[in-house]
Amino acid sequence: MQLPFTKMQALGNDFMLVDGQDRPLPDAATIRRLADRHRGVGFDQLLWLLPPTQPRAAIRYRVFNADGSEAEQCGNGARCVARYVGGTLADGELWLEHASGLSAARLRADGQVRIDMGEPRFDPAAVPFVADTAADAYRLELGAESVELRVVSMGNPHAVLFVPSVGDAPVERLGPLLERHERFPNRANIGFLEVVSSRRARLRVFERGVGETQGCGSGACAAVAAGRRAGRLDAEVRVELPGGEVTIDWPGPGEPMWLTGEAVTVFEGVAYL
Repeated sequence: MQLPFTKMQALGNDFMLVDGQDRPLPDAATIRRLADRHRGVGFDQLLWLLPPTQPRAAIRYRVFNADGSEAEQCGNGARCVARYVGGTLADGELWLEHASGLSAARLRADGQVRIDMGEPRFDPAAVPFVADTAADAYRLELGAESVELRVVSMGNPHAVLFVPSVGDAPVERLGPLLERHERFPNRANIGFLEVVSSRRARLRVFERGVGETQGCGSGACAAVAAGRRAGRLDAEVRVELPGGEVTIDWPGPGEPMWLTGEAVTVFEGVAYL
């Protein structure tokens, strides 16, 4: 079977976009094969595009990680979907439907895309994260070692660790252990956050089902939410990731968080299944 696709990237976080209408969804093994960077198309996530079920949505999408598992939301992927659709509604906003609900997107002439990521949620049950009571930070035991982290839901599960320097952060060692820690029933994306100033931060993210990526939009949002709650970051923050920078705007509780960054088409092609 032939599978036409569009390859896109945002901050180096790369995606295979497929019009899934009237096509069978590939199984997990096929997704893993397509994600392989030597024997397939190569991507961090597959974005499966479908007709919307909500009246005001322009498109619906499902997100599948490189290991074949399904994710609830993806900030960089949402921006790529918005750029792919390439239009706006009469009110100037494009609405996207996903597993976590609806998101508004705004396309800019400079190629940047703004996406409403919703309000961060810190309730452990919303992440989900196993905890007796809600707290600003939690300590997890990893054998003889323990780490302090903060948990955030951006429609998908995140943990954030403050580190002195992202360059020295133990991403490869702690990322896999924390992603699959028993206190994260659905696993989690693990962010390592260096606060440079109240308006600037650096971040590396070990993504659930993928590993460390060049950029993670929802991870950047979760990191700013955690830093803001800790009193270390302002309402507007530039976040530097290995693949580039995004801007996060969040006035605070009761308000949605906006993620702004690039969304670029790389090439189009056909995969053979």
